[in-house]
Amino acid sequence: MEKALYLGNEAIARGAWEAGVRVVSSYPGTPSTEITEAASTYPEINSEWATNEKVAMEVAFGAAMGGARAMTCMKHVGLNVAADPFFTAAYTGIRAGLVAVVADDPFMFSSQNEQDSRFYGRSAHVPVLEPADAQECKDFVKLAFALSEEYDTPVLVRVTTRVAHARSLVTLEARQERDVLPYEKDVRKYVMMPGNARGRHVFVEQREKKLAEASNKMEINRAEYRDLSIGVVCEGACYQYVREAMPEASTFKVGMCYPLAIEAVREFAEKVERLVVIEELEPFLENQLKAHGVACTGKEMTGLQGELDVKKVREILTGKKADLPQFPAMPGRPPALCPGCPHRVTFQQLKKHGYTVFGDIGCYTLGALPPLSALDASLCMGASIGMAFGAEKAHGKAFSRHAVAVIGDSTFLHSGITPLIDACYNGGTITVLILDNRITGMTGHQENPASGYDIHGNPAPQIDLEALCRACGAASVRTVDPFDVKALDAALEEETAREAVSVIVVKRACVLLKRGGEKK
Repeated sequence: MEKALYLGNEAIARGAWEAGVRVVSSYPGTPSTEITEAASTYPEINSEWATNEKVAMEVAFGAAMGGARAMTCMKHVGLNVAADPFFTAAYTGIRAGLVAVVADDPFMFSSQNEQDSRFYGRSAHVPVLEPADAQECKDFVKLAFALSEEYDTPVLVRVTTRVAHARSLVTLEARQERDVLPYEKDVRKYVMMPGNARGRHVFVEQREKKLAEASNKMEINRAEYRDLSIGVVCEGACYQYVREAMPEASTFKVGMCYPLAIEAVREFAEKVERLVVIEELEPFLENQLKAHGVACTGKEMTGLQGELDVKKVREILTGKKADLPQFPAMPGRPPALCPGCPHRVTFQQLKKHGYTVFGDIGCYTLGALPPLSALDASLCMGASIGMAFGAEKAHGKAFSRHAVAVIGDSTFLHSGITPLIDACYNGGTITVLILDNRITGMTGHQENPASGYDIHGNPAPQIDLEALCRACGAASVRTVDPFDVKALDAALEEETAREAVSVIVVKRACVLLKRGGEKK
């Protein structure tokens, strides 16, 4: 069979293709972005960048309900946005397979928090699979679709940054074509009004019990016996760390972390002298084991924060300082806006004039760092407008004469429209700067509804940001080029003095954008 060296993310896309998936809808977010980019290269998959993760989940659910296997991919904070449809989809179940892939980011390499998405599976009562390398990424996605259809449930596949962005060999197989199932109306299953939902909740409980029993016999949950003086329960990237750090140790490799194979782990625990759980972030496995009376240790040694690695795991398991080769220390290089970035000018002027700046998630978050040091706050996607309006409510309208909200074009369409409507509807006088660099920049130049192109680079309907903001109720909307510094300063002075919500679209293409016709 043919083999290829794939990123974990590329292998997930390959697994979806081999599984006969027809629809992939996602919103870009590191470390998950490459999954959907890779999926878009397969002509058999109808791929798209959705406006946000909630929409992506709903599109994938609609496809699965309609009879086609579907997948949606996002980073951990994106699952927060998609949680509403995700939780209810666990009640309705599906028709064709539905898989949600979530990429957690221990140590927050490109995120505003550390979040353990395994708890979403437990809370929604859906199975959670966690692959440990690229081959398993491919295989587990295919298994996830099989489980989804066998148990009438969405399935969550969780990876972390190390698995998503590490390369390893993958055995390539043929695509298994699957016919789209004919549509069937089923009101009691899919219309989640209270009367129907109560019945489906009973089904969810029954399904979970069946999955819990089946987990003990699944091949992806396996005991590997070596030295019986120590047994380590681990999953995902942590399995790789344990095998390298202490190859002589017995391991229980967890492939499905929820529902956990309790009886299989209990049998493993009875055969080893000491049981240790090695997992990143929260004590998800450890607490399940302790709740079922399986004695173990773990979090008191590994801690609740950041990534583990081979050195840390070896020191934890042996109790001795690990003498491993170290890379030479490199000078620190904090992230910075690119030379020539149009956002630099905007932040330069905001700082110069002493504005309070409520920021958002994107390239422009880097405006908080020296030498610009212009941002006062950054919370989550779309929050800048709501924060600015909340501060006005706290301090009065005079506060907004010296404060602005900044948000990117993609982030505005993701989750900035509703807070803009709220501010207009409730009599705000805030000024919003939409930093329109013609692309979704921070995650690697993905298209969005304001760019005029789809995921394949084909022309697509282009949102008119000015018209959209006027429709939301903004009293004044104008567009300026940030490189025209006098025009930018004049716009800031005039709009912050206005007794109503105003929007300045600060428009200039990302300096790295390679699309034809963009001025450098």
